[in-house]
Amino acid sequence: MAEIKPFRGMRFTDKAGEIQTLTCPPYDIISEDQRQEYLRVNPCNVIRLELPRGENPYEEAGKTLETWLQEGILRQDSQPGFYIYEEEFLAGVTHGPVKKVKGLICLVKAEPFSKGTVLPHEETLSKAKEDRLNLMKATGCNFSQIYSLYMDEEGATRERIENLSQDTPRYEFSDGLVTHRLWLVNDPVAIQALCEDFAPRKLYIADGHHRYETAVNFSRYCSENGLGDAGYVMMMLVDMENDGLVVFPTHRLVRGLESFDPQALLEGCREHFEVTEMADTAEIPQKLNALYDQGRKAFAFYCGGQGWHLLELRDFSVMARLLPDKSPASQDLDVTILHSLVLEKLLGIDQENMANQKNLTYTRSEEEALESVRKGESQCAFILNPTRVEEIRDVAAAGEKMPQKSTYFYPKLITGLVMNRMDLQLPHEESSGIS
Repeated sequence: MAEIKPFRGMRFTDKAGEIQTLTCPPYDIISEDQRQEYLRVNPCNVIRLELPRGENPYEEAGKTLETWLQEGILRQDSQPGFYIYEEEFLAGVTHGPVKKVKGLICLVKAEPFSKGTVLPHEETLSKAKEDRLNLMKATGCNFSQIYSLYMDEEGATRERIENLSQDTPRYEFSDGLVTHRLWLVNDPVAIQALCEDFAPRKLYIADGHHRYETAVNFSRYCSENGLGDAGYVMMMLVDMENDGLVVFPTHRLVRGLESFDPQALLEGCREHFEVTEMADTAEIPQKLNALYDQGRKAFAFYCGGQGWHLLELRDFSVMARLLPDKSPASQDLDVTILHSLVLEKLLGIDQENMANQKNLTYTRSEEEALESVRKGESQCAFILNPTRVEEIRDVAAAGEKMPQKSTYFYPKLITGLVMNRMDLQLPHEESSGIS
């Protein structure tokens, strides 16, 4: 099952500056303006490695890494260890209860999904995997952690992690929304106990599917080219029962459809949905939340103006008839219902269209979705409820995948607190003296 091990984390030194000026969110949610601002504040921000730019961006990232190691801006820890990472935040981003999520950063053996140890829950895009593979070939590093979940029915690992993070953290700072803390664990007895905890477990990827598949491909590439062992990838492991886990929905925006007719769409929805006209979009969260708490399947449909329509599925059995080869876990997903009964059947947006984002785009912000329709950028929007953590587990356990952009775990893991530099002999390092 899951094979984890400690590693000599690569971290910024005091020479690089204050840690809060050196970290950044995941690369795939950073705009170019944000990237430039991070570098304006501190030219040594990890974004220079994680999201390089220029004519030869991957080569530049490799050269920057070598330079920073030579100049002492980055340094690997002297002893292998585990790293405990905690995020403290407001559940609603700007309001709501204070929550904490804490987990273990370690190396995990990167094996194909077919092995059944690390399980995915979402489809991936080839272009994103190609980008990450090129970066790994140039740097031999994991700059950010894959976010995975595990089951700990007895709570043994949770107790160990809590006991190992009672002292003052190595890092503690706020980025304005989230407070980040990191502890280093070097004790061999504690490390061995944690390794034994995970030996019988499966891991469920929450965020980072592209990077995990890339890690598997990179391991194969290194083996075939005699570059060394790249068989492990850096992960953040979090207990699936952690009450700090927050999953936001990802809403759907439709654009560019020829002959789009909202009234015809609503009429078509009446075959399977109770369609209720509502007066004010301000009611959307309350109405959807109430149905979510009841276990009902419902969406908000918006095509402009002040009002909107509530679409509530009448008969769950329609999904079993429509998708008999899928597990009940997949059949019952809100996104599966929306995609199958509305987007594909009524709007003709098939899976290839979705993958290419030809007529369908995504946003986590309800207000952004509504505003896009108001401005005429989108023809309509579907506002969804979030996917439950147990639904993610059940779909992955069934060996199936959700549609793209089915989940958004909040908050995202920050990049740059600790990184994994693999012991490889990359082609560009042969004359650099870097080891």
